Amino acid sequence: MHFISTPENGKQGGMHFFAYAGGEIHKSLDRQVKPYESGPNGDNNYPDGLTAEVAVEKLRELKEKAEPFFMAVGFFKPHLPFTSPQEYWNLYDEENLPLTNSHEIPKNTHKASLQESGEFNGYRQGEEKAGLSHELSDSYARKVRHAYFAATSYVDAQVGKVIEALEKNGLADNTVIVLWGDHGWHLGDHRVWGKHTLSEYALRSALIVKTPGITAPGTPSNAIVETVDIYPTLMDLTNQEIPDYLEGKSFENILRDPNANSDSTAFSYFRKGITMRTPRYRLTKYFRDEHPDTELYDYKTDPFETQNIAEDNSDIVNSLMRKLEKGNTGLYN
Repeated sequence: MHFISTPENGKQGGMHFFAYAGGEIHKSLDRQVKPYESGPNGDNNYPDGLTAEVAVEKLRELKEKAEPFFMAVGFFKPHLPFTSPQEYWNLYDEENLPLTNSHEIPKNTHKASLQESGEFNGYRQGEEKAGLSHELSDSYARKVRHAYFAATSYVDAQVGKVIEALEKNGLADNTVIVLWGDHGWHLGDHRVWGKHTLSEYALRSALIVKTPGITAPGTPSNAIVETVDIYPTLMDLTNQEIPDYLEGKSFENILRDPNANSDSTAFSYFRKGITMRTPRYRLTKYFRDEHPDTELYDYKTDPFETQNIAEDNSDIVNSLMRKLEKGNTGLYN
């Protein structure tokens, strides 16, 4: 069996990426579905498997042209619904999967900084509903985390197919590969199942760069970069002139020296809030009626964001706030 595009899917356009095995999407089923599915084996039972096939075929074509190319491949998983073939579920022992290290809402914060997991709860056949007033049961939390991990392994396999095609076509040694995600996801952290917060859980995303002749495989870096930095970095790596008007900055220097940019910062915006991440701290300022409207987290002493320490650390807040205000107007470098 393979993924089938239904008439309803066609009307929804890009919504087909929400498909369950067979092609139906949550909307065409009136959301009467679970937020997960362990489907029949075969990667092409879901859209990401087909995307990988198209990418592999396109690489064959690009090889024949023997010209420089840029190819973007967009995979969907592990986005909701957490669906994948059964073989990827079999990689994990659900009973032994870990639960979150951040069971509670952070101390000294307002619930307005978080959210009620509306997207997750929109899958109406889920066994339990999430919310800030309670945690999911351990058994159901492990079920959902199992589904998320399986979906991640599934898409990892699709990425592997594309990289393997690069190698088979003799393109790998002359191609920069960038793998990144658009956001993170609370897996029960702070009682949230979803994104849409200014928490580290929602803002930290995957970023892996393979640059032939520069990076050693598996080399980590603690430097802070932003998604807007990816484009100027690619320009830099391919010896292209970087336009002055770009907001992002190349991080080629980090690829050459993982310890570079030790004092870098990253900015994010959501729900009447601005947040700035430094290598050690996150300072967030909300423009809202609910208080506290300022949050400070120290990841050296509190890596799981369990306590807002802004009230007791005014000197740090004031110092970082000056950087945040300058950075928000594009003046801070």
